[in-house]
Amino acid sequence: MKIVVVGTGYVGLVAGVCFADSGHTVVCVDIDEKKIGELRKGRSPIYEPGLEELLEKNLSAERITFSTDLDDAVRASEVVFIAVGTPERDDGSADLRAAMSVAERIARSAERYTVVVNKSTVPVGTASRMQAEFSARAKVPVDVVSNPEFLKEGAAIDDFLRPDRIVIGTSSEKARAIMAELYAPFVRTESPIYFMDPRSAELTKYAANAMLAARISFMNEVAMLCERVAADVDSVRKAMGADERIGQKFLFPGCGYGGSCFPKDVKALIATARNHGMDFALLSAVDAVNDRQKRLLAQKAKAHFGDLRGRKFGVWGLAFKPKTDDLRHAPALTLIDELLADGASVTAHDPVAIDNARRVFGDRVQFVQSPYAATEGADALFLVTEWNEFRQPDFTRVKDAMKQPVLFDGRNIWNPARMRELGFTYYAVGRAP
Repeated sequence: MKIVVVGTGYVGLVAGVCFADSGHTVVCVDIDEKKIGELRKGRSPIYEPGLEELLEKNLSAERITFSTDLDDAVRASEVVFIAVGTPERDDGSADLRAAMSVAERIARSAERYTVVVNKSTVPVGTASRMQAEFSARAKVPVDVVSNPEFLKEGAAIDDFLRPDRIVIGTSSEKARAIMAELYAPFVRTESPIYFMDPRSAELTKYAANAMLAARISFMNEVAMLCERVAADVDSVRKAMGADERIGQKFLFPGCGYGGSCFPKDVKALIATARNHGMDFALLSAVDAVNDRQKRLLAQKAKAHFGDLRGRKFGVWGLAFKPKTDDLRHAPALTLIDELLADGASVTAHDPVAIDNARRVFGDRVQFVQSPYAATEGADALFLVTEWNEFRQPDFTRVKDAMKQPVLFDGRNIWNPARMRELGFTYYAVGRAP
């Protein structure tokens, strides 16, 4: 098929490259000329394992191209994916101006029957709103489909090529057949395709992310209680997860979730409920707990040191999770802001996110290329992102470099007994200090 993907951000670029790799002819469109220029050279604007290699492969095979001309791309296409940003408004709702602007352009440009697929995360009712736009403006029949993405940053290529499920919302049999054909190569291992109405598909995306966020915040509340009653959250977590109705995934306490999806989608679902006369109290609590959790490590530092003014701290991990350079809503940003506000200095390291972090903090933070350099003369070390290379460092070297052997483990990746043996004062989440 001839496919257009509008938007070369995280979702759009991964979708475009993976569709091209399955044999389709793909044009990715973006208004950012500089980004398009880099993509034409095979340079990805985001860090995602395997993405740049797949990009170069499909550029060489001439299955994927990049353009700033949306009108021309739409005229030659059969399926158009909208994968532009839907940022959070002040009230928590999603800003649809970019998505609706793209829909208006598609309506003017389409010259044949076209399936327009919402890949962006959009509020319930967006497909109906777009369908009305096409009915009023388009010269040819257009069917709008909701096809939310469920990609995990750091594993997005594998998630797209081998999905655990595909959700497609459409009331058109013709569009349903086209979407089934489009995704056929990705469900050969019997992964299910769930066909449903567009509103249910739109809600599924928000509900799935909100459920995962709720599990994280729940365990963070349990961890706080463990600290109060001198219980160990790891023991509690493992025994809880042994119940097959609960399972082990997303039960790890820590210093809060971040990224482009969970924080925004939780707030958007709360806003959707509010707009329909419902108070989604549970999700409001999930959001509040996560906001508190991002401040937990700074609070532990204040409890240990008292005044932080003039102290030097090392930070390991800046991205919101491993295997990505994404800093959106990253807990490390909140931690560093609080440390700086209290008069401390910060030296930070991350395997891939330093350039993005430098754009945020400038020269207010010292960024170093080695994790050990971040420990030099430090009063304490904060572990915020659980990159593999942080799991088994040379702790003797860490201790020798530090001014004081104090560790704040925001992801519970280090063994408390071992840390005490080595002479560290060790703080974690839901564990006795």
